[in-house]
Amino acid sequence: MKRKINDENIDLLFKAVLELRTYDECVDFFDDLCTVTELKSISQRIKVAKMLRDKCVYSDIVAATGASTATISRVNRSLQYGSNGYEVLFQRIEEKDE
Repeated sequence: MKRKINDENIDLLFKAVLELRTYDECVDFFDDLCTVTELKSISQRIKVAKMLRDKCVYSDIVAATGASTATISRVNRSLQYGSNGYEVLFQRIEEKDE
C-alpha cells in the first residue's frame, strides 16, 4: 500500500483506532484525542464526502455543512483519486444499516 506519510506515530494512531471495540470506546478515545474543533472538522469532511457521493452540488453542500469550497474540492479529489477509504466506510455503514 502506498502511503502519503510513513511515520511511527501515525502507525500507532491507526493501531489504536483498530483496537477500539465499541461505540462508547470510540467516543471516549476521540474525546480524549481531539479538540471539539478537530472533531467537527473531521466529521464535516465525512458529511461532505457523503453528500458528494450522493451527487449533491457544491452550493447545497456549503449550505448544509458550512464547509468551504476548498474543503469540498479537497474531499472531492479524495473521492475521485484517493485510496477509496471513504467508499469502504460508506459501504460498511450501509451494510450495517440494512
